[in-house]
Amino acid sequence: MEVIYEDNHIIAVNKTCSEIVQGDKTGDKPLSDIVKDWLKVKYNKPGNVFVGVTHRLDRPVSGLVLFAKTSKALSRLNEMFREGGVKKTYWAIVRNRPSQDEGELVHYLVKNEKQNKSYAYPTEKPQSKKAILHYKLIASSDNYHLLEVDLKTGRHHQIRCQLAKMGCPIKGDLKYGFDRSNKDGGISLHSRRASFVHPVSKEQIDIVAPVPNDPLWKMFETAVTK
Repeated sequence: MEVIYEDNHIIAVNKTCSEIVQGDKTGDKPLSDIVKDWLKVKYNKPGNVFVGVTHRLDRPVSGLVLFAKTSKALSRLNEMFREGGVKKTYWAIVRNRPSQDEGELVHYLVKNEKQNKSYAYPTEKPQSKKAILHYKLIASSDNYHLLEVDLKTGRHHQIRCQLAKMGCPIKGDLKYGFDRSNKDGGISLHSRRASFVHPVSKEQIDIVAPVPNDPLWKMFETAVTK
């Protein structure tokens, strides 16, 4: 487990594409329990360890996940996520270059529970939820392009669905139209950064998650940060 930030109230972990944030029907051990075990050993705690889930990432997505270590931090972070007080930035690798290098996408998403998939429409539909994101092309290789995505809303599979609707399905994302899977079984979507005012200390916090250990990801990270 890669811890990328920790203080008395919060801990941030760099999730791999194979991990789940919370327990589900697979029965696989969730990241929240792995964090509990890690804290228990690190601080030699005899009893239960508190770890609160503040947000989720789809299983095939990698990157920054923020957990609360205290109930005070959990309730405040939950409120901050609801009200847009946590700015989250994602990186997505796509093969098709968008028609515009920067723009805002607005769709109405309808979730299909049986398929565990969302569908994007240009106008409001029954049971739809408005989805807004801003994207920007920040790097390109011979075959792929790196988009930086700022979420304005938090909907089911929002980035995956909206980028696919734009004609830019994420590398490895078979569910949303990419033609072949990634070797690791994940998709090339990475929760890159979280910026927020600390729920207790009120300091400005800015956490960046290193990209997966993959040649294409490393090439793009180097291109952007050099």
